Amino acid sequence: MNLADERLKELDNPTLTENERALLRSQVAADLIHKGQYEAARAALGEYWRGTGERPSVEGLGDRAAAEVLLQAGVLSGWLGKAKGAQDAAKDLISESAALFEKLGEAQRAAGARADLSICYWREGAYADARAVLESTAALIEESAELKAKTVLCFTVVESSAGRYSDALHLLTESAPLFGEGVSHRLRGIFHNELAIALRRLGTAERRQDYPDCAIIEYTAAAYHFEQARLERNVGLIENNLAFLLYKLGRYREAHGHLDRAQSVFTRLRDAGSLAHVDETRARVLVAEGRYRDAERTLAGVLKTLEQGDESALLADALTVQGIIWARLWEYQSSINVLRRAAEVAERAGALPNAGQAVLSLIEEHGLSRLLPPAEVYAAYVRADRLLKDTQDAEDVARLRACARVAMRPLSETPLHEKNFSLYGAVHEFEAKLIGQALEDSGGSVTKAARLLGLSHQTLISIMNTRHKGLTGKRKPALKRLKSIIKKNEK
Repeated sequence: MNLADERLKELDNPTLTENERALLRSQVAADLIHKGQYEAARAALGEYWRGTGERPSVEGLGDRAAAEVLLQAGVLSGWLGKAKGAQDAAKDLISESAALFEKLGEAQRAAGARADLSICYWREGAYADARAVLESTAALIEESAELKAKTVLCFTVVESSAGRYSDALHLLTESAPLFGEGVSHRLRGIFHNELAIALRRLGTAERRQDYPDCAIIEYTAAAYHFEQARLERNVGLIENNLAFLLYKLGRYREAHGHLDRAQSVFTRLRDAGSLAHVDETRARVLVAEGRYRDAERTLAGVLKTLEQGDESALLADALTVQGIIWARLWEYQSSINVLRRAAEVAERAGALPNAGQAVLSLIEEHGLSRLLPPAEVYAAYVRADRLLKDTQDAEDVARLRACARVAMRPLSETPLHEKNFSLYGAVHEFEAKLIGQALEDSGGSVTKAARLLGLSHQTLISIMNTRHKGLTGKRKPALKRLKSIIKKNEK
């Protein structure tokens, strides 16, 4: 019998009140959630667990017991949430819990709930929202070292995901004293893991050959603390992270070995979400090895799992990898379509770095093909530049610069030697581009567009009706001219 079962045996005590029973179930569930034992946590909540995202019945409970039950139901829903809308439901439960804690004057519990709330936003890729929640959380924290450490780590996770690795490393270095002996092995493991991620990414930015080695040391330290805390799931995550680092270093065989160990852990835990993470990493390794068909097969299951959930940033990354695979397999139009979708999914969620990386892949794979007109390639570059304006990732910056050269190349070359080139066609295309730009700049007003082009209103209408009918959708609907009510004098 484990510790959780022993504590739950206390429920047999007939003298316990309903509030005491709810608090006991919540405390045991919280410990199990921290250990990644989500199925056991559901069982521990007992009658209060009604399903992922479902509001537990807390009628008749006091505010404190209700707040604890709502918090654990929300946090557990966030971790289990593979269905659409699960993260929104989890946010609602955690927010209700935080409000109750604030009403009770328990600022520290409210702050802890808000830190958990930020993770729900992070899972969705809404990094700005997650950051805003954490900033409000920091104002509530007083003396709890454990809570301060938890909040710092949440901040770091968000900053790393947003591509702000220098900020993440600075925050971790500055906060290192928080992660001493007085803090749980679980939080110390997360600290070393996040430090490894920042070092890995900054190793490229600063061209520090020692940073990857330092990152491996930090991953090893993270694994040690997770093992001490008996957090098997977290150990599996470290194996996946180590594999990703080795993949970036070109050590593919070693990467597969770590992925095999991670897969074994998550298969044993029946954790489909984490298995999807592992397979997404493996697909990247297979692409780097040129094994595109194997990568395609590996990624199919990942996409099926992610399409059912709310982890938009990870879904966008997986779609980006799929787009790259299809480009290498000469399925060009499918590749273009899925890369466009990847960017849309990420940007809609607020995961701007992930969206920018999808757009960069679109330019890299198709920027010089005939399937993407030069104007669209240039527009894609401008979009990527906007999406990545705050990135501190040197790899993304280098890719952005390379994509700028791809976008500019058609501007510096003449198409005279292209197949089927004709002067009339080139002039026709340029005329359409100028008219389209004038209509956009004038808000669809033909009169204003004609003025910009140095044409009369009627001339521009005639050109559009005869040579560029496809542009009529960019103009405002024509207004009927009112007939004069004043009759002209007849002679």
